Amino acid sequence: MNDSPQHTNPPDHEIRRILQTYKKVAVVGLSSNPSRTSHCVARYLQGQGFKIIPVNPKETEILGEKAYPDLNSIPEKFEIVDIFRRPEHVPAIVDQAIKAGAKVIWMQEGVVNRDAAIKASESGLTVVMDRCMWKECRILCE
Repeated sequence: MNDSPQHTNPPDHEIRRILQTYKKVAVVGLSSNPSRTSHCVARYLQGQGFKIIPVNPKETEILGEKAYPDLNSIPEKFEIVDIFRRPEHVPAIVDQAIKAGAKVIWMQEGVVNRDAAIKASESGLTVVMDRCMWKECRILCE
């Protein structure tokens, strides 16, 4: 029997509330390449009225917004941290998100780190894991 804590994504009505309430999104791993998924998702979110804050140490600007090397460098408050990084990078991102006072950790499709999800949840953040923000927005909010 496995006694370790498990992570369960919020129900659809809670995801809808997140997408309708929180509008500042730090996109970690956002690429300037228009063919990359992160770029397409962020561009879509911008078109839906979200304020995108690119987080990529190799970029200075993406989608008309100033890029930052990490969450600690962002001078303004943000609510959602949308993660487009490999799972092994998620724990450090979660630590920065907790420190910054973010409300939501959103791990894109294919990004799964249960330990980081549990840590974020135990710190009071809502966690959505292995789901695409673009797809959820199209299904639940349009």
